[in-house]
Amino acid sequence: MAKPLGIGFVGAGFMNRFHVASLVGVRDCFVAGVFSPTRSNAELLAASAHDLGVGNAAIHGSITELITDPNVDALWIATTNDTRVAVVEEIVDAVKGGKGSLIGVACEKPLARNLAEARRVLELIESTPLLHGYLENQVFEPAIVRGKEIIWRRAAPIAGRPYLARAAEEHSGPHMPWFWSGERQGGGVLNDMLCHSYEAARFLLSAPGESRTALVVEDVNAQIASLKWTRPEYVELLKEMSGGQVDYGRAPSEDFARAAVSLRAPGGEKLLVEATTSWSYVGPALRLRAELLGPEYSMQVDSLTTDLTVFLSRKIRGEAGEDLVEKQNSEQGLMPVIADEPSVYGYTAENRHMVQAFLAGRMPDENWHDGLAVTEVLMACYKSAEEGRTIAFPTELGDFVPAVARGTWRG
Repeated sequence: MAKPLGIGFVGAGFMNRFHVASLVGVRDCFVAGVFSPTRSNAELLAASAHDLGVGNAAIHGSITELITDPNVDALWIATTNDTRVAVVEEIVDAVKGGKGSLIGVACEKPLARNLAEARRVLELIESTPLLHGYLENQVFEPAIVRGKEIIWRRAAPIAGRPYLARAAEEHSGPHMPWFWSGERQGGGVLNDMLCHSYEAARFLLSAPGESRTALVVEDVNAQIASLKWTRPEYVELLKEMSGGQVDYGRAPSEDFARAAVSLRAPGGEKLLVEATTSWSYVGPALRLRAELLGPEYSMQVDSLTTDLTVFLSRKIRGEAGEDLVEKQNSEQGLMPVIADEPSVYGYTAENRHMVQAFLAGRMPDENWHDGLAVTEVLMACYKSAEEGRTIAFPTELGDFVPAVARGTWRG
């Protein structure tokens, strides 16, 4: 039997906790090591891996030390966006210095804060023999994958390829203060979540086996706004929630974004992506929606249309939590429950794909070239929103940094 893949986690926050939880459903891998600038977080992640039976992880004091661990074969990066370039630089320096025996590196979305940084990390990783995977979980969601398979097998060969994909991700706001910082995160909800929606929609519009570069972007039109979190009472609430680290009265980020992206298929057909994201959505919890429309057919996915619900009367009172669904906004009433969030959201299938690709020595289907392509569209979205016009492609955005990321946007 081939040796299982030893995974080293760079970062030990919310995202890597989801990744570790998903490994319960992934074969041929184990959690080998963890590095986090906050050692207590690393200890918690290692303890979680142990409790779940997916690895007895060693805790390391640096990324380089993690790489030199003989049990670590691949890295999963989920650090704050403002550290991505430095993290990849350290990885590449270590590999070129002969340390460790890494096979590949997987990086959480978005690949970087802007196009210049995305180009830099791709250039760095491709200066080594390392394989690279882009951790975009929504293109691995079972409902999206299955829906796409049915549409492209049963409908598209008869009626023609689909022409419109809609995708949305909405919730009431991020977990950690750094997500709210335009400078650290690279923007607001557009950078944080429209990366998901655009790539899920692009995936649905792409034919099975078709090159990811086959769909050519023609133009982008976008809008951003702060609808909720710059209202005075919510400025104060956000200050309180973040321990004073976030002041949207001084430097806000957008909490709503929408984009329309026009693309051209290899056969000349015009395609359209409509993406909407929000940190100002108040409902049961995180909501993911996707639609695919074509001549004579359509499909829909909604994460809150669950097969399990519970009802709790007003006499049932307890502490606030997220034990029913991520970003839960209520503890009472008729509540949807997602029984296996890592699987439903695509993390299990995503990590299974990355592990299998790395063990086979082949490039993952979703890789850093996709992360770069997504970043380019996101930057065009910001430019369109700032200038109030449609951005035609091709366009050069290598020097563009959104006003939100510079701290000069005021909504």
